[in-house]
Amino acid sequence: MEKTIRSLLVANRGEIARRILRTARRMGIRTVAVHSDVDRGALHVKEADTSVALGGNRPQETYLDIEKILGAARRADVEAIHPGYGFLSERPPFARRCREEGIIFVGPSPEAMEALGDKERARILARSLDIPVPPGSPVLRSADEAREWGERIGFPVLFKAPAGGGGIGMKRVDAPGEVARSFDEAARRAQQAFGDGRIYLEKYLDRPHHIEIQVLGDSGGRIVTFVERECSVQRRHQKVIEESPSPFASPALREKLRGDAGMLMRKVSYTNAGTVEFVVDGTGGPCFLEVNTRLQVEHPVTEMVTGLDLVELQLRIAAGEPLGLGEGDVPVRGWAIEARVYAEDPERFLPSPGTLALYREPRGEGIRVDGGYAPGDTLTPFYDPLIAKLVAHGPDRPGAIGRMAGALGQYEIGGLKCNLPFLRRALGSPLFRSGNYTTHFIQHLREAPHG
Repeated sequence: MEKTIRSLLVANRGEIARRILRTARRMGIRTVAVHSDVDRGALHVKEADTSVALGGNRPQETYLDIEKILGAARRADVEAIHPGYGFLSERPPFARRCREEGIIFVGPSPEAMEALGDKERARILARSLDIPVPPGSPVLRSADEAREWGERIGFPVLFKAPAGGGGIGMKRVDAPGEVARSFDEAARRAQQAFGDGRIYLEKYLDRPHHIEIQVLGDSGGRIVTFVERECSVQRRHQKVIEESPSPFASPALREKLRGDAGMLMRKVSYTNAGTVEFVVDGTGGPCFLEVNTRLQVEHPVTEMVTGLDLVELQLRIAAGEPLGLGEGDVPVRGWAIEARVYAEDPERFLPSPGTLALYREPRGEGIRVDGGYAPGDTLTPFYDPLIAKLVAHGPDRPGAIGRMAGALGQYEIGGLKCNLPFLRRALGSPLFRSGNYTTHFIQHLREAPHG
């Protein structure tokens, strides 16, 4: 049954809140922002039709507080909530509470989220569909059990958190003697980040490509997959540069990835936006990694190559509208690359909060900047240090790289450390330009001579 969304609360901040507000305004939807104390003057607050103060600054007392967000929605009398990414976007209890309150949650059902959001459950589901997964263990009860599984799988291995995402809690282990310390550290990080200390082991692959498939599903059961995104430039297992299509993917690999992703999402009657992530070893076929049951940070590269507004499609699906496009209707036009601009040390990749004494975004044909800050704004230690996402589109990969390199040259940031020097070097490296890089790209870049 179709519903009309006339008002929307965006339960997020920064660039993703601004990006959702932009589409909502274009659709004629009344918009409501929420904010912490330090965000009261933020751009996303200024750009919404109205805003509600949450009180406090720490994520746990603001953007992660389910009852505060729902209280803000009731006060603002909204019909729908868009969670963006991060914070409450993949929390089934939040989606369930929205349902109980009669508020439209712009995302999948809590049941689909529970089936796919937990990595162990998702791996079991994938195996039941004959979708390969990397060699790994079940959830581990002790360091001794972890050591046994590590010897069975073969070192090196990775500790991973079933409840986690974004690379948080992942820890490489190269030998049996490292297991005990790494087990305790990984479990502690998982508990701190997700309130769930479970961990398991997965085989560490030598030449992995991280490739993902964007999926949309509507309430009528239609599932549509999109051309893949290559996400192999990573630091601390977190993505920094993404592109679409993948320069590594062959037509056969592309068909396999999209087929497996669609099969998995159909199995749980998935609705709204989600992303199925795969690892493709240079010596073998693709293996399923996980599902992100939300809009991805890197969704702009898909928008640039398809010409589609994924947030608009999310809102229409949430309102009960059919997708209006089939598997063969998704266009692919040219090439797009996204670079995440962070307030961080460009060598050690550690957060570097501070005030943007100078901030000037690049402009030009095929250039898009999804930013969250203005000159004079302060990036605090409370939240992720992402300043903006710079996206370049071109008629082909060399064209997109050329536009991205030009835009990175125009970008000006002062007053704090940022990763622009790293991004410029990465885009100019022969390895990136070859298109045959893996998740070990940054290590290879550091070992290469500066020139």
